[in-house]
Amino acid sequence: MTRISQVSPLVRLAAASVVALAVLPLSGCLYAQIPVNVPDGDGPDPSPTASPSAQPSEGSSGDLPTALTFADGNDIPSSAYIQWGDGFIADDGWKIVEPDDGNGGWTYGTVDDTCTAQFWQGLISDVPTVPGDDGVSSDAMLAVILGESDAAAITPLSTTGGFSYQVGGNTDVENRQVMGADADRQWAIAARAFTATGVGLYVIVDCTGGDINVTMAEVVDKNAVVIT
Repeated sequence: MTRISQVSPLVRLAAASVVALAVLPLSGCLYAQIPVNVPDGDGPDPSPTASPSAQPSEGSSGDLPTALTFADGNDIPSSAYIQWGDGFIADDGWKIVEPDDGNGGWTYGTVDDTCTAQFWQGLISDVPTVPGDDGVSSDAMLAVILGESDAAAITPLSTTGGFSYQVGGNTDVENRQVMGADADRQWAIAARAFTATGVGLYVIVDCTGGDINVTMAEVVDKNAVVIT
């Protein structure tokens, strides 16, 4: 089952400047700022852009690539509709923490309250993307999320991972990830920009006491990136 949300430009997440460490430190202040979107209008004014239709036309996306490396992103038709598939909607291990906010964001939490997964999908007109380079553009998304003005400062801290593609159980959509920790609290942000369509999506997984790697793997396994 896929989730249809209003798709709006990415707004900045308030965050302290990130220093060049192998693993990002997660102070109480930084953590408090990272997972929460600031209100619309508090960030830079995004360029006007049309939102995709809530119901994509059948057959409008044409042929889709069988996998989505960063290079494969160039083969996505500009008319394609990209969104998260909601794999937690009927999962007994997860509960809704914040419902769909109408701006492309929602949050699930584990039933034991150790971890949350904050999802977002939308247009990224206010992200300094590089057309045709989804890898660099995904780092630019991470930079915006972390409040860093220069994506080059994020690139050395990022690693390449993967989201599931069309159905769960694979890692065929390349993404870029950063992680941080402070005592028993850990967080990970994974993002993918699709420059062919001007759309991006990310998930922020935040755990206190839980295993961040196991939880992120479950998020990826059960919540596929769906393209039509």
